[in-house]
Amino acid sequence: MAKAPKNAISPTRAEDYPQWYQQVVRAADLAETSDVRGCMVIKPWGYALWENMQAVLDKMFKDTGHKNAYFPLFIPKSYLEKEAEHVEGFAKECAVVTHHRLEADGEGGLKPAGELEEPLVVRPTSEMIIGASFAKWVESYRDLPLLINQWANVVRWEMRTRLFLRTAEFLWQEGHTAHATEQEALDETAQMHEVYARFAEDFMAMPVIKGAKPEHERFPGAVDTLSIEAMMQDKKALQAGTSHFLGQNFSKAMGIEYQGEDKQKHHAWTTSWGVSTRLIGGLIMTHSDDDGLILPPKLAPAHVVIMPITFKADDPDAVLAYCEKLAEDLKQVTYDGQPIRVELDNRDIRGGEKTWGWVKKGVPIRLEIGQRDMADDSVFMARRDQSPKDKAGVGRQEFLDTVSDTLADIQNTLFERAKTFRAENSRVINARDKFENYFKGDKGGFALAHWNGDVEVAKKIQDDLAVTIRCIPDDGAIDDLLGGPNEPGKCIFTGEPSEKRVVWSKAY
Repeated sequence: MAKAPKNAISPTRAEDYPQWYQQVVRAADLAETSDVRGCMVIKPWGYALWENMQAVLDKMFKDTGHKNAYFPLFIPKSYLEKEAEHVEGFAKECAVVTHHRLEADGEGGLKPAGELEEPLVVRPTSEMIIGASFAKWVESYRDLPLLINQWANVVRWEMRTRLFLRTAEFLWQEGHTAHATEQEALDETAQMHEVYARFAEDFMAMPVIKGAKPEHERFPGAVDTLSIEAMMQDKKALQAGTSHFLGQNFSKAMGIEYQGEDKQKHHAWTTSWGVSTRLIGGLIMTHSDDDGLILPPKLAPAHVVIMPITFKADDPDAVLAYCEKLAEDLKQVTYDGQPIRVELDNRDIRGGEKTWGWVKKGVPIRLEIGQRDMADDSVFMARRDQSPKDKAGVGRQEFLDTVSDTLADIQNTLFERAKTFRAENSRVINARDKFENYFKGDKGGFALAHWNGDVEVAKKIQDDLAVTIRCIPDDGAIDDLLGGPNEPGKCIFTGEPSEKRVVWSKAY
């Protein structure tokens, strides 16, 4: 077997975190940059991960009464102009279609022709175009609530891109709902906020803090924005999902009206909410190590990879047959309500190359099976949440009997490890000088500090330190980090009264 490298990924997290991230994506064969500037190609292993995320979220959405639909990729420019804050928030990121055909330019090339009467924006988000449909679909209070989700791609013309975290085109889901009352819309916003938090913690094994965005960080045109915030291993925050209470702003802009039980016309109350392939970036940065990707079992494209070792076997076909039977038996076992997902790797390559390839791809459990293991009716097992050197022989039947428990233990270990890391890198701060010192250079994590609600104060901190308020936490959301309730105090910047501590951090 080939000699194991000191670290499979170079540079390491400590040496160059951004480059480490790029190398993990490449080594795990998740995605690659496209010839189209700022866009990515999601490769089969990465897309399988996204499909698993989709499947879980889609069920959660349907279990809460939502139905899937699909809306146009193109939005008339005039639609965006109907909601002033919305168009201002997205104007600099919009890709615009102005012509509908190409013609020969006489020099062997092509030139745009057939100018459109009205430019079309490639959707950066779909509130306006979906609102136009809602205006047609809603007539009476009996048509409400309207609970719609779509799985789609969007385009935001980013100047600085990074695979999964920030690309010009990305995949996501966006939920859009319309309600008869303000309270129903508020309840919907809170419900989907909770759905995202449960998905992040229960399936991604990524602990998050739930809370509201301050006024200047809200979604353009929203009355309120709720988010989930996670800590990555470089101690920066990642906004992992948002749920927006839109009030009646968009329904007034798009004419979403209904006749109430009082026979009067009313504007609906609307919400929107979404998560994207950015979650894959968050998963990578929460769990992976200097040997590559680490996947939480509930979302892993494969739970177990079986690697037959036939190089020196007297009967390679017998070893392979033993492995094939084990793979079939594993598929009869369930974990988290689904059959165990198995990869059987019988490629004719060196054992060390094969093993390290799967280490870098993050499969939760690796099995090596050679002639001796077959003779002993056993397997040689390694867990991805442990050192690659930690391997042990296990009886075949014992492995089959305990594999579900092992996967559950890996899932829980990853969550608790991430939660411990967050706690170790969160600080209660009560003075401005300590706050500034905490974030100097590349230092810092989560700072839990009082703020009086002044937007200009928050903007100055952002300008000076590149630190932002990640959220105003929900009641109880950071009690474990504080060691007690989030009680009122004094703003560390102005000395004025503050209702509660907020979460500050540098962020992606």
